[in-house]
Order: sequence, then C-alpha cells, then structure tokens
Amino acid sequence: MSSQIKPPFTELTARSKVKAAQDAWNTRNPEVVVQAYTVDSRWRNRTEFFKGREAIKEFLKRKWAKELDYRLMKELWAFTDNRISVRFECEWRDGDTGQWYRTHGNEHWEFDNDGLMRIRDMSANDIPIQESERRYRG
Repeated sequence: MSSQIKPPFTELTARSKVKAAQDAWNTRNPEVVVQAYTVDSRWRNRTEFFKGREAIKEFLKRKWAKELDYRLMKELWAFTDNRISVRFECEWRDGDTGQWYRTHGNEHWEFDNDGLMRIRDMSANDIPIQESERRYRG
C-alpha cells in the first residue's frame, strides 16, 4: 500500500508513491483509493472543495459513474520533504454521450508523517478525442 512509503521522500520513493497512486486509481474502486488519504484529507478537484474520506468516496463514485473506461497515467513532476507534484493524463468515455476525452492536469500532494495524503490540489482540462486517438488502454 502506498501509505507504507513515508516522507521524507527521495526521488525513488516519490516515484514509487506516484506509481502506487496511479495503480490504485486505475482500479476505479473508491474503497481502495481512499485508503491512501488521511481521515480528514482536504481536496480541491477543479472547482470542488471537500474534506474527509467519506466525501472522497462519494466524489469517486460519482466520477466513475460518469467517466467510463477510465484509464490514468501519472508522472512525477517534483518533490520535497513531504510534498509531491505530478502531471497526469487520463482518458475516459462520457457515460451520457459516449464521447471520449483526454484529461490533462496537475496535482499537488502533501503527506502526513505516516505517508497518508492530507492535501490534494488538482487542476485539469478535458479535451474531446476520437476513440482511435486513445493512448491508454487497460
């Protein structure tokens, strides 16, 4: 589990933390994903602000009910003692329209001493794509 990777981060442990997050999110299972966050974790996801594991679970359930066939790639951008920044791309098919999208974004993470994420700040843009343009399949 990614919480076993604790600060202070080195390049190796930061890359491992990012890979663990990518793998967890690609399960599309809110129960799995939420284990990487503190009980009172604070999130900004685009224009939404919320706090706590229950709110995170509800957000992820809504997200993956709409974003079908979701597949994510995360890449380490920078790190310090207890913070990591990543760039990401994900692809998904809109459950209402069937339109494929690629989302490009950045996330800034802050961790507690136990390796759980206490702050997640995310910005992203969605770009419509054709299914034939997909880069990530799973």
